[in-house]
Amino acid sequence: MLKIIGKLILKIAGYKIIDTTPKGVTNYQKAVMIAVPHTSNWDYVYTMAALYALDIPIKYLGKASLFKFPLGIIIKKLGGIPVRRDQKNNLVNDMAKMINDSTVQMQLIVPAEGTRSYSKEWKSGFYHIANVAKVPIILGFLDFGKKQVGFLDEFNPTGDYEKDLINIQKRYVGITPKHPELYSLKDVKFD
Repeated sequence: MLKIIGKLILKIAGYKIIDTTPKGVTNYQKAVMIAVPHTSNWDYVYTMAALYALDIPIKYLGKASLFKFPLGIIIKKLGGIPVRRDQKNNLVNDMAKMINDSTVQMQLIVPAEGTRSYSKEWKSGFYHIANVAKVPIILGFLDFGKKQVGFLDEFNPTGDYEKDLINIQKRYVGITPKHPELYSLKDVKFD
């Protein structure tokens, strides 16, 4: 049912799914997927529609305040995992363990920007989870200008976060967010 709903949402909105990953996104057994950009609630709608349309089993991180009753029940059923940003926890190791212990295909989605508001820095959790779990990062994107949603590539962490982050962010040059003024990469210049 979710597959049909996902396809319907994308068709009505005029969005096309693009997949330029080496294996095809549905063929990754385990991965961390980033969702970039994250400047509006529509990012969530179209990203989830694409994932459901492709029938990809997912889990995703969301701020704990989204999980209040009654909406929280639905969000959890759809793969949501609440994150308490105000508490220190062992989220990286817990998520890496969840991925590694999974006996079925699973991709964990993390919004790299961490918020819909402007943030100069990306949250590093997605990278560290993938690095600890020894799984690739799937570079998910949503381009409002081209009406495309999809997957740019896979990226395998080397352990050098600063260098790897630049290489990841370069892949998002030319992507148009819903609200460009809130996009974390709007002022970034790459050599």
